[in-house]
Amino acid sequence: MPVLHTLKRAGVPLLTAAALYAAPAHPAAADEPGWTAGPAAGTAAAAPGGARPYFYLAGNAGTVLEDRLALTNTTDGERTVTLRGADAYNTAEGALAVRPAAPGPGNAAPGAGAWISFGAATTVKIPPRTRAVVPFTVTVPPASPPGDHPAAVVAAEGGHEVAVRVHLRVGGPTLAALTVEDVSVRGKGAAAVIAYTLVNRGNVALAPELSVRARGPFGEDTERGARTLPVELLPGQRVELTEPWPAAPVLDRVRFTLTVTAPGGARATAATSAWFVPWRLAGWLGGALLALGGTTAAALHLVRGRRARRDPLSDATSLHVPEPEHELTGAAR
Repeated sequence: MPVLHTLKRAGVPLLTAAALYAAPAHPAAADEPGWTAGPAAGTAAAAPGGARPYFYLAGNAGTVLEDRLALTNTTDGERTVTLRGADAYNTAEGALAVRPAAPGPGNAAPGAGAWISFGAATTVKIPPRTRAVVPFTVTVPPASPPGDHPAAVVAAEGGHEVAVRVHLRVGGPTLAALTVEDVSVRGKGAAAVIAYTLVNRGNVALAPELSVRARGPFGEDTERGARTLPVELLPGQRVELTEPWPAAPVLDRVRFTLTVTAPGGARATAATSAWFVPWRLAGWLGGALLALGGTTAAALHLVRGRRARRDPLSDATSLHVPEPEHELTGAAR
């Protein structure tokens, strides 16, 4: 059984730690920090088996929420890790990214990251092969609007950072709403894609689903059923996406209609039209028509020239025929 003990450092509260004697003593790889960070097990929100991929906290405005971060040192040396809260957002690829919770040049106003506090335990020393559990609080301001407020807990050492997502929901009315914007078709043939932008207009995170309908000029329809997009759309977030369409016709004008839905009643549609023309064939036909027009003009010019050279005098005579003279006669008296 692991031996339990406590760590006490100057200015640092008591932290629960467990010696990891059962773990094999493998040195950390050169590109690894030698320690890990994640939600501590043993809380009501923990998943089966005690593992949690992220923090989930919910409460009303004006309340103080609590949770714990687990730091595990897998090396044979002591590690010094600093902790802080940060605002969080998703990249276009769906990865978690963070920004400072305090406003600065070019930085948006602070969000829920500023509500996270580790108290005096902003710097933690972890003995070799030890797990330290660090408590933290989330103080929700009284005037906080309801809905989801993305944040993260960030642990850092020697330029290496590990961010753990914090899903924070403030109680009150919620609104699931989104829009589909800037729809266009890019590329041609099998490389054609439908580009569009999704914007979360509500106050809750959304897991959107997309369906696409294509209609040709003669009323034939091609529909692609709804599928879940690989993105979590946070409140206020705008993300640009593309949808492959390898079944583009050879020569046709198609109208695409995009429908996006999400749990909670969010629904939005947008449409665009595009011509699919085989440009190599179009260029060949254009060249042929141009050549045909040039040949026709040359033939007309040649015919006119031959007519002019054939009988110039007859043409002139036909233009200047003198009028016949008439003799006037009358009866003699």
